Amino acid sequence: MSGELTGKKVAIIAADGFEEVELTEPRSALQKAGATVHVVGLKPGTVRGYRHLEPGESIEVDVPLTAGRADDYDALFIPGGLYNPNALRSDQGMIDFVTHFFRSGKPVGSICHGPQVLISAGLASGRTMTGWKAIQVDLKNAGAIVRDEAVVVDGNLVTSRNPGDLEQMCPRLVEVFATGSGVD
Repeated sequence: MSGELTGKKVAIIAADGFEEVELTEPRSALQKAGATVHVVGLKPGTVRGYRHLEPGESIEVDVPLTAGRADDYDALFIPGGLYNPNALRSDQGMIDFVTHFFRSGKPVGSICHGPQVLISAGLASGRTMTGWKAIQVDLKNAGAIVRDEAVVVDGNLVTSRNPGDLEQMCPRLVEVFATGSGVD
């Protein structure tokens, strides 16, 4: 994996309540592949992760949304968690940030509850995706073609169901972020 993403910049968007491992493991895989990875948050400071329902590690926000420009990044990753997607999808600036990646054809990855952000941005319709079991019906209702699989790749979009799928998702994420697309 080393070097595949050298020279690439990846934004990971996060708010308080992200599932800790769904941010830290993909970030580590992307960095090991050579990417520069920035956590983009709704505000400066830190965001608090969770380990299921227990408070977890706080992560430093590298770039607050007000200072972040989607044009500065080659790819986007959206972790899940119960609260993270709700905060992200409730902010129009963040919806605009996410939408930029789709309009520009840049690769996007998301796991667990993270695809809820894509639903709110109107970006799920017609895409083949997966997510946490409880949101699969939401994806379907938003017009997505839903597959209950560990990793689903639809062109430049990589989605995954839960932390148990990270071992399979991270290599595919690196692959799609390196090439700009993939096929399942």
